Amino acid sequence: MSRLFAAIYDHFTRPAEEACLRHWRAELLGGLSGRVLEVGAGTGMNVPYYPRTLEQLVLSEPDPHMRRHLARRIRVNDWPRAELLNESLEALAIADHAFDVVVATLVLCSVPHLDRALGEIHRVLKPGGRFVFLEHVAAEDRPRRLKWQHRIEPVWKRVAGNCHLTRNTEDAIRAAGFTVERIERESMRKAVSFVRPTIRGYAVRT
Repeated sequence: MSRLFAAIYDHFTRPAEEACLRHWRAELLGGLSGRVLEVGAGTGMNVPYYPRTLEQLVLSEPDPHMRRHLARRIRVNDWPRAELLNESLEALAIADHAFDVVVATLVLCSVPHLDRALGEIHRVLKPGGRFVFLEHVAAEDRPRRLKWQHRIEPVWKRVAGNCHLTRNTEDAIRAAGFTVERIERESMRKAVSFVRPTIRGYAVRT
């Protein structure tokens, strides 16, 4: 299933990428600086949007099938200085306070333990460091859609790489010790309806 999911992921998400995700990625990543870690980098959809002026870019992806696509996108986009890791987000073999920025896009839905993953992000960020996020979340303001998310989630997790549909990621980010300084809530256009609710923005490690 992991091999199949990696093979179809870019094709499956292309309509949403063209409708909104590309713009959101460029907006979130274009002004970054310093030492940047992306966790759960997947097939590397963020790679084209990182500034070439970064001091360091480290991309971590534990799934070997996703990582092959990620390595190819690094080559295509001519990022020879980018470092590729296979670390699990819940147990990063990275020193405390090592990065100025941590990026997570469409990955926190799939980690087994959200609190543990956010704890690791908090740990590897410098005090005052920035956590940049883009995630699909529970449809808290749409009761009917939320009901369908709960119904579909058990099957969806099995076919979509453990993707959860009903996580309240904003509250989890705050509970992990971050101060949310900017957040946008918007529908992911051209995506299937039960993954459309999203949040994006950045939080600061306190």
